[in-house]
Amino acid sequence: MANFFPRWTNILPLKIAVCLGVAGAGVVVGFTYYATPKAQRVGYMPAQPIPYDHSLHVNQLGMDCRYCHSFVEHSSHANVPSANTCWNCHQHIRKDSEKLRPLRRAFDKDYAEYDGEPIKWVRVHKNPDYVFFNHSAHVNRGVSCKSCHGKVNEMEVVYQAEPHSMGWCLDCHRNPENHLRPLEEVFNLDYDAEEWLAENKLLHPESGKELKTQKDLGLYLKEHWNIKAKESCSTCHR
Repeated sequence: MANFFPRWTNILPLKIAVCLGVAGAGVVVGFTYYATPKAQRVGYMPAQPIPYDHSLHVNQLGMDCRYCHSFVEHSSHANVPSANTCWNCHQHIRKDSEKLRPLRRAFDKDYAEYDGEPIKWVRVHKNPDYVFFNHSAHVNRGVSCKSCHGKVNEMEVVYQAEPHSMGWCLDCHRNPENHLRPLEEVFNLDYDAEEWLAENKLLHPESGKELKTQKDLGLYLKEHWNIKAKESCSTCHR
């Protein structure tokens, strides 16, 4: 009796299996990349109600991060500035600018459109609700704003520069020496470890060797401050 199906159908199941395998692998690879914080968050740059230019305020005017984010050294949260903070300066500077209408509506009682509603800043960086992160614990042990937020002092519009994923956090906790700096330099976003060491000539107290690189300095500070960064789940998931 003649075969009902043509000979080429003998390998059809294999072809289907290979195609499904390739398609499945493509889905996995695509999901692995595009569903990660690096792909979904890095570069996020929302428009704000007031176009606040950090590069102008920090680089040109010399404002310190802590003037606006005043709780960062004492609280787990780095607060955004209230209208009062902005009005301290702008009641005298460019008060009538169209860009400052939301500020005047929020705080200037003499303004015709005053409504007293707070400025609705759009949050750029947000950890999941189940993640605990303490800003004060990091900045008070030599971790700069730059390590997590990038060179905000050069941003006209703030964007998310780092993924803030669990793996990214663990990389720092496993090697904190790559990020530690002297406390007086934590808020200096133009800080360069090698330049600082060349100027300050810091020697290791035990070996007497001169510290020359970020890793040299970081290892020294890690030992000096007895930093033992935790890597257990309970560190952040509480």
